[in-house]
Amino acid sequence: MEDDPMMIELTEPEHSLLVTLLEGRQRELLHEISKADVHEFRRGLQEKEGLLESLLVKLATQVAGSRAR
Repeated sequence: MEDDPMMIELTEPEHSLLVTLLEGRQRELLHEISKADVHEFRRGLQEKEGLLESLLVKLATQVAGSRAR
């Protein structure tokens, strides 16, 4: 069962900052994943990284769609 989507309107500077913050956290998570020894811990980090990647794709899609208008 998928959660209901939430909407948020961002200005260009807000969008840029959010992307920068998410990309930074994604890099940190990838580093943590490479160092993780415990399988369950690594799996949790991988799930978080997957969510971050999904958010970044959605943000990129939103920007591309708004520029096409």
